[in-house]
Amino acid sequence: MTDFAATKAKFYLPHGMIYLDGNSLGPMPKGANARVNSMITDEWGQMLITGWNKAGWMGMPTGLGDRIGRLIGAEPGSVVVGDTLSIKVYQAVASALELRPDRKVVLSDSGNFPSDLYMADGLLRSLGPDYELRVVDPKVIAEHISDEVAVLLLTEVDYRTGRMHDMKTLTELAHSNGTVTVWDLAHSAGAIPVHLAECNADFAVGCTYKYLNGGPGAPAFIYVAPRLAEKVRPALSGWLGHEAPFAFDLDYRPGTGIERMRVGTPPVIQMAALASALDIWDTVDMTDVRSRSIELTELFIKRVEATCPDLELASPRDPNERGSQISFRFKEGYAAMQALIARGVIGDFRAPDIMRFGFTPLFIDTADVEQAVEIMSKIMKDKLWDNPEYKIRQRVT
Repeated sequence: MTDFAATKAKFYLPHGMIYLDGNSLGPMPKGANARVNSMITDEWGQMLITGWNKAGWMGMPTGLGDRIGRLIGAEPGSVVVGDTLSIKVYQAVASALELRPDRKVVLSDSGNFPSDLYMADGLLRSLGPDYELRVVDPKVIAEHISDEVAVLLLTEVDYRTGRMHDMKTLTELAHSNGTVTVWDLAHSAGAIPVHLAECNADFAVGCTYKYLNGGPGAPAFIYVAPRLAEKVRPALSGWLGHEAPFAFDLDYRPGTGIERMRVGTPPVIQMAALASALDIWDTVDMTDVRSRSIELTELFIKRVEATCPDLELASPRDPNERGSQISFRFKEGYAAMQALIARGVIGDFRAPDIMRFGFTPLFIDTADVEQAVEIMSKIMKDKLWDNPEYKIRQRVT
């Protein structure tokens, strides 16, 4: 069994703070300072450019990719780290479209993260007027998977409510209609068990700064099923995705397997921080994480509904239908969240009325949940949120 008391001790958590926003930005591992400082001082400082070979910087994207791959049920050698999530969405959708040149429709749902839709829309506009991004209600996505859909682009766990798609069922349905799948795991990786290989997924992308605790701006990752890895053409043909980057050939030849999905120079300092976080994740079993997550979220819902009647549950009530976050609706949700933050309970707000709380068992326990709800109850009962300063919208909500 995973020792969650031990994992909690490995994170820097400010005294007096209950951090329920690991679904947006994970806290800093205690080992990150030493790891990053060593990279800067001992590697960059002492080795300079020779660090690419001596310190193994060039192999970090695939090395870290395999460590993430264990958490998302991916085959060895099928995940690579680098760039941003938006870039990886573009790569995956573009490559998936080329696998079905006879079709022009990318299907997604209105619960998808807007950036995914923006990237898909921008890509399709550049391909021409015959291409279409079709966005439907999440509840009816299965009804719209047809033989005219080239790519199914879905975020497995809804960023606002935590509602979870059935990856296996929808992938099977997509494949039965000749549709290629792209799964966004931004709110799945490190939150729930993911089984990419078992579900026969085609592509998947995700970020590492949320549940995986890689730090602000940490690099994204992309998965390509091994059966497709030698077939896909990377639309973003960066020099590090080339078969021989240091041959400096003027003609692009894609690298072998997942290596071809590399684009630019890897962010080595940020990857050092991510490696520190993955040292903790290497000790964790995702089945244990899921079990404890359900325990914590069920307790949170029970306590909030018993003490804060003005809040309406926005997440699915069935824990098997949601990820590792709980959202409540409240008309003055932004102000209420600011009041919570002012008292050391950190969650976040998503327009128009969602108060969102993430539960990461690696550093959240039942005592944290009980204390957070006690503070929330007082805020709601005494209407402490009704303070003008809490209603001033900041740039990041």
